Amino acid sequence: MAERNIAEIDTTDRLLLDLLQMDASLSLNDLAEAVNLTTTPCWKRLKRLEEAGILKRRVALLDPVKLGLSFIAFVQIKTSDHSQDWYHRFVATVSEFPEVMEFYRMAGEYDYMMKVQMADMAAFDSFYKKLVNSISGLTNVTSTFAMEPLKYTTALPL
Repeated sequence: MAERNIAEIDTTDRLLLDLLQMDASLSLNDLAEAVNLTTTPCWKRLKRLEEAGILKRRVALLDPVKLGLSFIAFVQIKTSDHSQDWYHRFVATVSEFPEVMEFYRMAGEYDYMMKVQMADMAAFDSFYKKLVNSISGLTNVTSTFAMEPLKYTTALPL
């Protein structure tokens, strides 16, 4: 059985991480005040969380609708080739597509699934053609399209 790597974090660490998940632009002073610390111990905690790989990045979340990128498709893929070489080529190829927001190897009926986001159906059609012509061994590529986002979050439930 695989060993689980569960980070040892306390209540203050969890609160810091929750605050940063909601607003990564909070100043060190604001974070320290919110968790009832002075800035130096707060900074040390953040540094430890970064060094442990728990706090991976601090990013800005953009509004896809305001940027004309509200078309979301979920693409499921089956392949006839399950070799390590093919897998590495496939992952490298798909990872180069900026439209691919999420990409997973799956258990079940399909081998891979990706979430892609773009402007419209025409942009999706172009993406689809580029995808299926970029790598051999795809036996089934099925897509479904989101009609309305009902929940979206990047915050992990701590």
